[in-house]
Amino acid sequence: MAEFVFQIDGREVTITKWEDVPEEFDHLIKFIPDPIPEEHTEEDHEQMALWNERLQQLMEKERASSD
Repeated sequence: MAEFVFQIDGREVTITKWEDVPEEFDHLIKFIPDPIPEEHTEEDHEQMALWNERLQQLMEKERASSD
């Protein structure tokens, strides 16, 4: 199961679904995407490739909030 932990207004908030990731937050504390299954498909590889892009998006939002 995925786990994303954010600091929002001084509180730690844990999210387990990408769809629930907040638009605004103070800091990204933990970023653990769903692991690729041992028996996996090409589609699973494509899904895993998205996680780097998503992490980069979150890092941009974090930088923007600290300006």
